[in-house]
Amino acid sequence: MISQFGFMLLFFLGAIGMVLTVLGISRLLRPNRPNEEKNASYESGEEAEGTAHVSFNLRFYILALVFILFDVELAVLFPWATVFGDKDLVADSGGTWAVYAGVEMFVFVFILALGLVYAWAQGHLEWIAPKQKPTDFKGEVPQSLYDNINKKYEKK
Repeated sequence: MISQFGFMLLFFLGAIGMVLTVLGISRLLRPNRPNEEKNASYESGEEAEGTAHVSFNLRFYILALVFILFDVELAVLFPWATVFGDKDLVADSGGTWAVYAGVEMFVFVFILALGLVYAWAQGHLEWIAPKQKPTDFKGEVPQSLYDNINKKYEKK
């Protein structure tokens, strides 16, 4: 007789066997004619220029970490609220469960709020927009043509 773990092992081995079989058959049947054009890297039909290394603004990383922090907080608070809202459990414990659960979640939320205040005080949540620099560019189109177009669309 096979135990439940035996069934899981057979299922796992069968899945790996099927994947390897399908990959092996596709390797035998597919055409393999590499050339320079096929091996060239491109993006959206355009030839790649330069390297793939770009400067990434670290503010996006900090913002993502703060989002994940509060996302995890909600994942912890939802089951807690579901259990804490059970009137039978609170009544059976004589109220000690409610006090313990309330203090526990207060400490949890306080520590997370303290981390948020720290990130805010350090300036990690500030998003400084670049200042627009006026240019001295003089185009070939006179300003009066732009004014005429603006007047035309203001009437509508």
